[in-house]
Amino acid sequence: MGNESKSNRVFQMLNRMVSEPYYLFHFLTFFSYFVIRSSATHVLAPHLIHNLLRREIQTLLVFAVLAVIKGAKEETWEAFIADALFLAKICLFALAFTMDRRLSVWYILVFLVIHMLTQQPAFQGLGTSSKLTPLQLESLLTEGNTTRLWLVEFCASYSSACIRSSQHFPELSITYSSKNLSFGIVDLGLFPNAAENFGISLSAEVARFPELDFEATFFHNPTITKGLLSRHFELDRHLLEYVNGK
Repeated sequence: MGNESKSNRVFQMLNRMVSEPYYLFHFLTFFSYFVIRSSATHVLAPHLIHNLLRREIQTLLVFAVLAVIKGAKEETWEAFIADALFLAKICLFALAFTMDRRLSVWYILVFLVIHMLTQQPAFQGLGTSSKLTPLQLESLLTEGNTTRLWLVEFCASYSSACIRSSQHFPELSITYSSKNLSFGIVDLGLFPNAAENFGISLSAEVARFPELDFEATFFHNPTITKGLLSRHFELDRHLLEYVNGK
């Protein structure tokens, strides 16, 4: 059952990559390099072709190593794909610059257009968490059961950071939901006016819970993980207390 579930998730991810404009446009842009590369063999000098081939091999090896390093640290497909696409763009720019500087500028413009027109889709599952409107959340806080705890995630549908970690909350809800603890999600992309009421800044990231190091580098940037959330909010303790009837 476990292998079948993983296979279904991989199939669903591949299906989304074909149907979602964000993935489709990126795929077509990367594929265009092979078309241009094939045409270039007829116009470039042999020594330039040889130099380009050597650069392509080097770039492919660097991309593979960095993708493995980043992939080992990421918990979700969304985060891994975001990292892989970022690295692939850098590699593509380097190869295009080697072939023709004008081509590298063309790719920069194409990726800017893709960025403006599309965005990476977030994880679609909810687990056992509930989508809440600001009014529903206020009602729960003022009129709800005082013995019931709510762990609520405020996210923005257009935020890349939220998209990268969009799978964590649903999966945590499946593990830790109980009669004493519920999970909720408020999408500030749909309710931007609610951000001010709950003290959340939509213009710039100023703080996180759990706290993260904003000075970290790209390769050592501490990201939100399920383990970090579980430890910070003591979810194991709440689950044990529920199981023991406390």
